[in-house]
Amino acid sequence: MAQKKYAIVGTGGRSSFFYTAIVKDFGSTSSLVAFCDVNQTRMDYANSKIKDLGHPGVPTYKAVDFDKMIEETKPDEVIVTTIDRTHNIYIVRAMELGCNVVSEKPMTIDAPRCKEILDAVERTGKKLRVTFNYRYAPHNTKIFDLLSSGAIGTVTSVHFEWMLNTSHGADYFRRWHRDKRNSGGLLVHKSTHHFDLVNFWLRSRPETVMAMGDLKFYGRENAERRGVTEFYTRSRGSEVAKKDPFALHLEEHEALKAMYLDAEKEDSYYRDQSVFSDGISIEDTMNVMVRYRSGAVMTYSLTAYAPWEGFRVNFNGTKGRLEMEIVENSYVNSGGEQGMEGSLDTKRILLRPLFEKPVEVEIEEGAGGHGGGDPVLLNDIFGTPVEDQYNRAASHFDGALSILTGIAANQSIRTGQPVKVDDLLSLP
Repeated sequence: MAQKKYAIVGTGGRSSFFYTAIVKDFGSTSSLVAFCDVNQTRMDYANSKIKDLGHPGVPTYKAVDFDKMIEETKPDEVIVTTIDRTHNIYIVRAMELGCNVVSEKPMTIDAPRCKEILDAVERTGKKLRVTFNYRYAPHNTKIFDLLSSGAIGTVTSVHFEWMLNTSHGADYFRRWHRDKRNSGGLLVHKSTHHFDLVNFWLRSRPETVMAMGDLKFYGRENAERRGVTEFYTRSRGSEVAKKDPFALHLEEHEALKAMYLDAEKEDSYYRDQSVFSDGISIEDTMNVMVRYRSGAVMTYSLTAYAPWEGFRVNFNGTKGRLEMEIVENSYVNSGGEQGMEGSLDTKRILLRPLFEKPVEVEIEEGAGGHGGGDPVLLNDIFGTPVEDQYNRAASHFDGALSILTGIAANQSIRTGQPVKVDDLLSLP
């Protein structure tokens, strides 16, 4: 089998998930040929990491030279791990230049960008894959098995509660995600995972969305209401930050220092902004109702300042109820060992058939990040192809359906009205 050649655009925290895997575990099937970014310091750091793994450095290209990179290094596929609002730029251009694309989630952040991507897939005939690693976690696959088997009959309703804690959740309010123009807010950036899981589990798609959301905990105004009187803009050089348990001190983390603190001189991007400063335009408290084409209705909540990290999801059906609780270990993006991101502390699935005793369902152990999903996803992307009975590889169509729930929710928050998903973007 010939090696596939990959170029990576965007060398921030998420990119190492991909380039480390290619270099360390998939050298027989995959080859890394280039890095592309707006920041040379970050690309140099990425090269230092692959050199530490025994791989020679690869050519680096500034973002303005993206076309030149494709021409000179001739990748088969481009991996897009830039900030969310620029995904569409690189996805579309890569396809136009003859490459398939692997995109970090979310695929993009709004309906016009989504249509631009879908049109490019149709026009070029190239393939786009969105990396939904949660699909591959054993506990989420088990839920798919149970629902597909009819264990609770026809699913009529879903209650899905996701908690981001004051380590991981707070981190979205320190960095570029805090500006909704960059990320689409957490209902797009983060919830794309969750909405995709429900689409996957129900084998259906969203039809109508109603939502409410607000900034109730983070931001200066909320802190002032709670009696806080001392503020800072960023942790670096601040005496006030030394007393704030929410502050992130970049110099204490080798990767964060190298990728962000040392790189500030090039792009003035500050990774350690205060979560209680002004300028935050995303919500931290969100509630959503979704009706699916299958007839099921979901109530969903996302809280970004919880005392624990994880989720509870409950399915009601015509033959019973299925309950799952997952507690994830806390982490800061790129602030520690990569395999710990989304690793599990506890997991439990309980099946409650009508008129019978509850049964605790055995779950396969999965090693690695995101509940064991990361290694399976990486093998599915970079390893020798094998048939997947679950069809977990997510296409551009799956990527669109997952973000359209969040995009519709954002519109509903703005207008106070329910939103028909097909009114945003009509999909076949």
